[in-house]
Amino acid sequence: MSEQARKHQRVARILSREIRRGTLPDGTRLPGEHALTERFSVSRSTVRAALRSLADEGLVRTHPGIGSFVSFDGAPLDNRHGWKQALTEQGVTPETTVLRLETVREPDLSSRLGLDDDHFLAVDRMRTLAGGDRVSLERSRVPLYPGLADVPRTGLVDGSLTATLAAAGLVVASGEQRATAVPLDAADAAQLRREEGTSFLRVTRIGRSPTGAVLEHVVSLLDPARFELRTSFGEPGAL
Repeated sequence: MSEQARKHQRVARILSREIRRGTLPDGTRLPGEHALTERFSVSRSTVRAALRSLADEGLVRTHPGIGSFVSFDGAPLDNRHGWKQALTEQGVTPETTVLRLETVREPDLSSRLGLDDDHFLAVDRMRTLAGGDRVSLERSRVPLYPGLADVPRTGLVDGSLTATLAAAGLVVASGEQRATAVPLDAADAAQLRREEGTSFLRVTRIGRSPTGAVLEHVVSLLDPARFELRTSFGEPGAL
């Protein structure tokens, strides 16, 4: 990991902790880039990288020419694509249930990801609306980096996998994902309380560190009535 990557992860980790603890509450405008460079003794590019990481986590929103504002409302945001946040923005707050939290060995997954070690931290979660509708089932597998082996015993930091990774010095900086519509098999249908064969959106995501190392492999089953994926192309203002 490069020195710059370590610096921006440190800045992001400190600001993330302050936001999650309420020191910087929802709606607060963060200090400007110059003030942050002085506080952390880092460059502007490092500060900007840290702010991008916070934005990816759903903790801040940056408005060009205005500044960055805290957008964390006190509920744990579990991943950088914000399935829980997406529901919250619809005016509903889902309950997150951890179905599985343990270390496992998955040689096939390790081989597909090109990893030398087949040990993973397994985190399976269900999101349920107030009325009882189960709208997502998420299965995360994280290579067992230092600092993660005790997580099944100590639990997720603030109930969040993102925060747990950050506490271990791991920040997802990039990745790839693909989405397909799939019929639920019998086991998934039973867990989601749906009819077998019901169409759900399956999103597979691989998150990577600034150096390209695999940090997480996540497969999510999402109710298409509640979730949608949006993509953009081209450059703003391009002819």
